[in-house]
Amino acid sequence: MYPNGSVLSLVLTLHSLELPETSIYPAFIFGLTTYLFILLCNVTIVVTICLNRNLHKPMYILLLNMPINDAMGATNLFSQLLYNILSQDTSISYPACLLQGFIVHLYGGASYVILTAMAFDRYIAICSPLRYGAIMNTNNLVKIISGMWLFNFAVIIVLFSLFLNYKICQTHMTDLICYNPSIMKLMCEDTKVNNIYGLFTLVLYHILAFSVVAFTYIHILITCVTNKQSDAKNKALQTCGTHLVVFLFLEFNTLFPLVAHRSESVPAYIRRMFSITVFVFPPLVNPLVYGFKTKEIRQKILTCFKSKIHSV
Repeated sequence: MYPNGSVLSLVLTLHSLELPETSIYPAFIFGLTTYLFILLCNVTIVVTICLNRNLHKPMYILLLNMPINDAMGATNLFSQLLYNILSQDTSISYPACLLQGFIVHLYGGASYVILTAMAFDRYIAICSPLRYGAIMNTNNLVKIISGMWLFNFAVIIVLFSLFLNYKICQTHMTDLICYNPSIMKLMCEDTKVNNIYGLFTLVLYHILAFSVVAFTYIHILITCVTNKQSDAKNKALQTCGTHLVVFLFLEFNTLFPLVAHRSESVPAYIRRMFSITVFVFPPLVNPLVYGFKTKEIRQKILTCFKSKIHSV
């Protein structure tokens, strides 16, 4: 048992990838290439929106939060994972583990609240276009962005503050990264309170996001059916289709590993595999989906790319 006073110097051991020696460098190169490509895609979206005044609109300002969040989530995973692969050292201090777990859940929660805010924006734009400018003005936009991040921070801070009163009985982690379910398995005492609050936050984010998305999409669909302008229909469906693809993809990548962690029937290697996919596939797919499917962003990227080629 490790008392509260010694946890700051406590060193934990993450689960190893158990790579053969011949696979270490190929795995490191593949991981580094994947991470750099994720950064390139997300930074491209951020720079494109920031440098083009035509994209300084509520829809794109809300979208700007997504690549920033995705880059944060990917960096949180790959910085530790690439070090572990190259050095074959899976140790991590307990405070660093808590920080990594905090960022893991902050990233996951932010993904949902960002998509929820974007769904609300599309609902106002399509169902109440004449009031859009008044509702989504600069003041309200700042309130929405500040509110969603403060809400997310508050929920996750409470989740991890619950660990402060527990004593640790073991130092071997069962996962490749630190997050709430894996950290709870280190504790000596009953972690029922943490488990209940963890499930509460899981249900809160999913129900909140699903309810808002379902409500907005039903009303958007009704508006599109009753709207006789085919151009308006096509534009609305294209914009919402992109958002829906990203939302459903996130649902699949987050719901299964979190539920699987609480089920003994799911093999451990499957839990470990899915525990890292949420930090790889959404940050990789999201900028590609929004970059290629959103006409305004796609045109700005292509224009910039062509100008760079001509200048060479």
